[in-house]
Amino acid sequence: MDKLKLTYFDFSGGRAEPARLALHIGGIPFEDKRFAFGDFAEVRKTTPLDQVPTLHVNDVQVTQSDAITRYAGKLAGLYPEDDLQALFCDEVMGALEDINTKIVATFGMTGDALKHAREALAAEVLPRYLRWLQHQLDAHGGEFLADHRLTVADLKAFVILRWLGSGKLDHIPADLVETVAPKLAAFVDRIAGIPAIAEYYKARGGA
Repeated sequence: MDKLKLTYFDFSGGRAEPARLALHIGGIPFEDKRFAFGDFAEVRKTTPLDQVPTLHVNDVQVTQSDAITRYAGKLAGLYPEDDLQALFCDEVMGALEDINTKIVATFGMTGDALKHAREALAAEVLPRYLRWLQHQLDAHGGEFLADHRLTVADLKAFVILRWLGSGKLDHIPADLVETVAPKLAAFVDRIAGIPAIAEYYKARGGA
């Protein structure tokens, strides 16, 4: 079996979390290399594009979070084999990455600039994406986002929707998901209740 090392910040969330969850659910051994935010300046020097996550597969270092998540999903049996369902899965993952990118673009802002940028996201941009995701959920049976079973699209949605509802994003209402797309809020609760996922977060102190 290939030796895997996944490198990312030491917190439960972000761009590496879907891959962490997929590998855990699939029982795939890997080194979960976590580092403090203050160490990022040094860590990034060892990465191909000055960013994380990265995945070492034996001695080969790979970058790009969605590629890593997709690979982890394939190893764990959490990525569709059917080409059309794989397309639906990738479509959702791409839209979720749009959300990530739009929120991360506000990092480093302060004061009124941050307030105005985040309020604009919460007023129009995020609701548009949330309604589209809710439509995708409905269109694919109401329980999962693709393939009528758990896939990495669900894991990535779970991580990002959980983040949006955490209250940790200033000027993004913690009830935004519940208000705009209540079926997605129920989806988050349902995914959180999957035994392997509940076990994962319990082992990490409920983080």
